[in-house]
Amino acid sequence: MITLKQLQVFASIARHGNLGKAAEEVCLSRGAVSQSLSELERRLGSPLFDRVHPRLQLNDQGLRLQPLAEDVLSRVADIERQFEGGGELAGQLRLGASQTIGNYLLPALLARQPWLQAAVTITNTQTLCDMVARFELDMALIEGESRHAELETHPWLQDEMLIIAAPAHGLAGQSCLTPACLTGCDWVLREPRSGSREQFDRELAPHLAGPGRVLELNTPEAVMQAVEQGLGLALISRLAAADRLARGRLAVIDVGLELPRTLRLVWHRQKFHSALLRRFVEICRDTAEP
Repeated sequence: MITLKQLQVFASIARHGNLGKAAEEVCLSRGAVSQSLSELERRLGSPLFDRVHPRLQLNDQGLRLQPLAEDVLSRVADIERQFEGGGELAGQLRLGASQTIGNYLLPALLARQPWLQAAVTITNTQTLCDMVARFELDMALIEGESRHAELETHPWLQDEMLIIAAPAHGLAGQSCLTPACLTGCDWVLREPRSGSREQFDRELAPHLAGPGRVLELNTPEAVMQAVEQGLGLALISRLAAADRLARGRLAVIDVGLELPRTLRLVWHRQKFHSALLRRFVEICRDTAEP
């Protein structure tokens, strides 16, 4: 008989690709984890991982089992939470948020749900999507687009990207600018795989005949600090820049381009939505209502 402990061990190894980390997560010895996996593979009559030292990588059979195991474990955890908590929502969600959302929107969102315990990962969009695809996160709030067919995305909030500069920049305060006016300018950009960088590469870079120097930074705060110091122009979210714009620390460079973007909610298509996750999604959607 397949046991819940075997599925827990398998799911943990699948997420971490490592027996040691799985052993820590499920509170067993490394030997017990290895034995549990062997028993599960023997029961199913098939290996579930390719042993590629030093990692264990899911093979085709393991990839088939992973969403099924995660579904069973999530449903059991949901039952335990609902009955142990006397029907009250309880437990922890593993959430991901891309940089702008994590720094400027998520704190207020979590403040609306003081009962929620959350382990939050803040990083770029594509890294988050990779983690959701591996069931390392229950869901993520992203700024870019998912490239994973196994993920389900839903529009959430509308945002706008702005070209910003230090108030002393030569283009600040000028009117009737065109994209051609940006030729030769220095830029401060987010890193590849971020939603902001993907939008820059897709919608703005084709208009630039020849950029100057490029500085890459991996947080919007660092980008805006660099722009304030006169290190170049940047493409940044209005949500992120609003306070600095209001205080006159940054200026918008209007070259006649509209650069909207959609913030999204994303989860695995085969992810079981516990009562806790359903409630969090409802509150996210409530914030999007006018």
